[in-house]
Amino acid sequence: MNFCKAHTASFDVDAQQTFTPLCPDELPVSEGDEIVEELNRQAEFTAVRVGSKDAHSPKAIWVADEKNPVLSPITGDNVDVRWPIHAVPGSPGFELLPGLPHPKHYNYFVWKGVELDMHPYGACYHDHAERLSTGVIEYLLKKEIETVIVGGLALDYCVKTTVLQLVKAKFKVILNLAATRGIADDTIEQAIHEMQTVNVTIIDSAADLII
Repeated sequence: MNFCKAHTASFDVDAQQTFTPLCPDELPVSEGDEIVEELNRQAEFTAVRVGSKDAHSPKAIWVADEKNPVLSPITGDNVDVRWPIHAVPGSPGFELLPGLPHPKHYNYFVWKGVELDMHPYGACYHDHAERLSTGVIEYLLKKEIETVIVGGLALDYCVKTTVLQLVKAKFKVILNLAATRGIADDTIEQAIHEMQTVNVTIIDSAADLII
């Protein structure tokens, strides 16, 4: 595969326990806890490693309850549907998957979704209008990064949105399927198709990165 390590970054998007069977009462994605080895392998091909975490309050306005079930719509500039309580700072779900670096050991790290009325999916912007940058795009540009290899959770939401944001910022993006998992077959298929239409390279595993 044609890319230069010195100008390539890896991006671990929301690779947190909250999105895995390790936290079954939050937002468990099937096999979400099986992506660590691939995330670490893809990082070996890059000069820069960045990551992100959801950081949500249990009092956020988008939290589902008995009257407002999961995925029911909610009105607001930076919210769309309701979700279970997840990724609460200080809880096990907030933590990165075992085997990943501590956030302090990444070259750059993003925490998103702290505000009670803001629930971003992509890791490049805090808001849905993509006006408030998290700084990761600017960091990658400063480091002269041209290609970004992406994995994390979940493929059909935060990973997809992050990938599309990176494409809009003119990066070449590679999605590593072995380093991500999704919530549902139909939304996974739709997400992959959407990414392919903007020329995202889809690989089966980090082994495909070997030149």
